[in-house]
Amino acid sequence: MESSVGGERSERVALSEVVADCVKRWFRDALKEAKAGDINMQVLVGQMYYGGYGVPRDAQKGRVWLTKASRTRSSVWKVGDKHPGYNASDSDSDELKEDS
Repeated sequence: MESSVGGERSERVALSEVVADCVKRWFRDALKEAKAGDINMQVLVGQMYYGGYGVPRDAQKGRVWLTKASRTRSSVWKVGDKHPGYNASDSDSDELKEDS
């Protein structure tokens, strides 16, 4: 099926391709911020490498990024194997509930 965009005809792109492209761009943006020192993005990049989300799965690179982030936030290792977006502060809040 074709659609018209700005007077030009274009073929439809499968939703899975659009999502895959978005995830790859999300990884590139997160990596840029992680390299600039953003701890949350370092955790996210580590999770993305561990899960192969937006990038080929690479546990070694995942550990490298989680190690960088753990120098500031020790709870990072609790979320390393979680889905991207689950962050160390989520884990921290669970610890506070358990301690009370």
